[in-house]
Amino acid sequence: MANTKSSKKRILTSLRDQQKNHWYKARMKRLLKAAATSKDSIKIREAISLIDKAASKNVVSKNKASRKKSQLMRLVAA
Repeated sequence: MANTKSSKKRILTSLRDQQKNHWYKARMKRLLKAAATSKDSIKIREAISLIDKAASKNVVSKNKASRKKSQLMRLVAA
């Protein structure tokens, strides 16, 4: 258990960050699936936007974001 005031604060911030990261990852997964199945340009644009935003906030790495966008575009093109 946390002893110092700063470690207690750190626990709270890490839980908040964990929830935020989970939200981004879950939404990214839903949008990728929806964009791949519907092949609607609006959904594709929304998915790519969220992937870029997640990468900028370090939720996913830049390489993973690039890979996901590439896979999505390849699915749409096929």
